[in-house]
Amino acid sequence: MRKFLVVLDDSRECLNAMRFAAMRANHTGGGVAIVSIIPPEEFNHWIGIGEIMREEARERIIAHFEVFAKWMRDRQGVDPELIIREGQPVTEILTLIEEDPEIGVLVLGAGTDKKGPGPLVSQMTRQSGSLPIPITIVPGDLSKEKLEAIT
Repeated sequence: MRKFLVVLDDSRECLNAMRFAAMRANHTGGGVAIVSIIPPEEFNHWIGIGEIMREEARERIIAHFEVFAKWMRDRQGVDPELIIREGQPVTEILTLIEEDPEIGVLVLGAGTDKKGPGPLVSQMTRQSGSLPIPITIVPGDLSKEKLEAIT
């Protein structure tokens, strides 16, 4: 089964990327893998405090994931999988794509800020020529109706 890989983070544009991935998976009989990456700099404290912070980050990610997962199950009939990694986002995404041959498309949400689409979109598009899969960049300000129409 082909999976759409989408990144779960705190950005607003993440929502449209999630919607797009779920709708495309529903229409094509695919699946959705949701990856959330905890940057290592969040834990550069004493070991005990770092472990507590790591666990709190995981709990936040799982709670956030459950909101999206419920919508995907109820509205799109897609049961997403959650993958939590620690490290640099681009490195972890590339590693995950290499490790899972079922991942067929990387779906990223583009920010609407005048500064650009966001750091992850900028970094991944620089690598796009050497990726083994296509990237779909979903504009952050697309309406639900437009998303439904294009998926």
